[in-house]
Amino acid sequence: MAGDEPGLKDSLLPYEAWIQESLRNVMRLALDRIAREGLPGEHHFYITFRTDHPGVRMPARLKAQYPHEMTVVLQHQFEALEADADGFAVTLFFGGVPAHLNVPWLAVTQFADPSVRFGLRFESKEGEAAPEPEAASAGAAPDGPEPTPPAETPQVVSLDAFRKRPPRG
Repeated sequence: MAGDEPGLKDSLLPYEAWIQESLRNVMRLALDRIAREGLPGEHHFYITFRTDHPGVRMPARLKAQYPHEMTVVLQHQFEALEADADGFAVTLFFGGVPAHLNVPWLAVTQFADPSVRFGLRFESKEGEAAPEPEAASAGAAPDGPEPTPPAETPQVVSLDAFRKRPPRG
């Protein structure tokens, strides 16, 4: 952050927040399109979110199983996907049992489309990097095994390249 390095002034404009908002809009646009048109080709999404974030609504059994963070997969079987200015809602199947989730955009910590090696990691309100997701992830497959993440890590967009650095002396 600008004030963390010697010689740099704090900005009076919230650039970091604007960048985060813009990146979340990329995710919103992707989910909105998929809600209208379905997943094209091999595209699928891994979405990690804070289950303890205000506004997250999910069944109590899943909240008990994932009290802090959860990763869901939108790939083969999901229903009623909606995306609006506040967040997204979707029905997924866990062990063949449907579960409706409502997730505010600010609860999302990571978004990835492994089919094209694209990924976003969002910073928390405090400006720190999002925590690593819990080891267990929830899949959208009703009765089969969960999809396995690809061997290659998705490309994560880093904000470091846009931060002002002090001149080298």
